[in-house]
Amino acid sequence: MSFLSSWIFWKYERGSVQYDVMVTLILAFIFVTPRFIDFKDKPAPVVPIRTSEVLVKSAGTEGDASRYIYEVRSEDLSGATTDADLRSAMARLIQPISGDVTIQKIAPVFDTKGHIVAYDATVLR
Repeated sequence: MSFLSSWIFWKYERGSVQYDVMVTLILAFIFVTPRFIDFKDKPAPVVPIRTSEVLVKSAGTEGDASRYIYEVRSEDLSGATTDADLRSAMARLIQPISGDVTIQKIAPVFDTKGHIVAYDATVLR
């Protein structure tokens, strides 16, 4: 009985044979049981995330308000072509980042071949 109670209440010091046996049994349980016992755990499904990048640059102040330039890739604006569509699409992307803002102007950003790759929105916050 004292043998069983000494294993349950662990009266052995570190570095003893009993300690080494117990550590080996614990590690064997951790690494071997998943092969033989189905714990019914499944990996989380991989959700394809489309990265949307917004570059924020400080552009000084105007009165008491801070001015920022938000650069948004053109493919993130979901095909907006008119000024009103661009303003509403920009507002949808910018407001979760910085709250209520006032969009002053929107300017296209061109690549070396003259294609529009992004838009700069100058906003007051």
